[in-house]
Amino acid sequence: MVNARLRARSRAATGSRGFGGLARKAFAHLSAIGAQTEADGQRMSALGARYVMVTGNIKFDITPPPAMLALGADFRNRFGPQRRVLLAASTREGEEGPLLEAFGRLCPPDVLLVLVPRHPQRFDDVAKLVRRAGLSLQKRSKDVPVMAETRVWLGDSMGEMYAYYAAAGVAVIGGSWEKLGGQNPIEASAVGCPVILGPHTFNFSVVCEQAIEVDAALRADNIENGLQAALEILDNPARRKAMGEAGSRFAQSHRGATGRTMDLLTPLLKTAQPRKPGQRE
Repeated sequence: MVNARLRARSRAATGSRGFGGLARKAFAHLSAIGAQTEADGQRMSALGARYVMVTGNIKFDITPPPAMLALGADFRNRFGPQRRVLLAASTREGEEGPLLEAFGRLCPPDVLLVLVPRHPQRFDDVAKLVRRAGLSLQKRSKDVPVMAETRVWLGDSMGEMYAYYAAAGVAVIGGSWEKLGGQNPIEASAVGCPVILGPHTFNFSVVCEQAIEVDAALRADNIENGLQAALEILDNPARRKAMGEAGSRFAQSHRGATGRTMDLLTPLLKTAQPRKPGQRE
């Protein structure tokens, strides 16, 4: 098992629901585990894992593709070089309504909201929410210049998250404003985009706290305060630059998990015996 993590809540639930014995048998049959953090490794060892090595988070080793950075620059040109851009990244159901209401009330017309829902099946529903909020809308899929009067640009595309982050002045991360566990801030940090996190980041608690500690990210207790923090960053170029540079250093400093994972796997691959035809694993 590689790039492995086990939250404290999941570890506790495994025992309280009577699955402890099953989990111990499963973990005991793994040849090795590459854990993301020391705490993850300790929790897995407590469930019976025999050999655990802390390898780190492989996601830090994914570098922004040059094509996505170029696309991000193209997006920025479409917005207008002087326009302030706020990205709402990977939003989930229940978050867009309050976000749009607060955005319309707090943010001046020159601020463009780039809204990228997490799940593509919700693109049309989110577009309806934007119109219902009385905000002018354009869609990424139309592939046309963004008008000055447009308030919301809907990111209805897949595989372009790096480009959205590269084009933004600051990003509020979805999944963290409702009790959904959040998304990791690594992609944003890798391209130097400051991050605002909501209160619910339990799925990525370690990496989020690390980003906050080095000033690559801030936490807000609700979406209204999150947007106010984002506006303050957009209004302060020096602050925005400092947070972006802190994010870049943060992403770079945690790289190397892939190499450590290969160090873990190589001895196992050398000793592995090929299976005979029809032999079960």
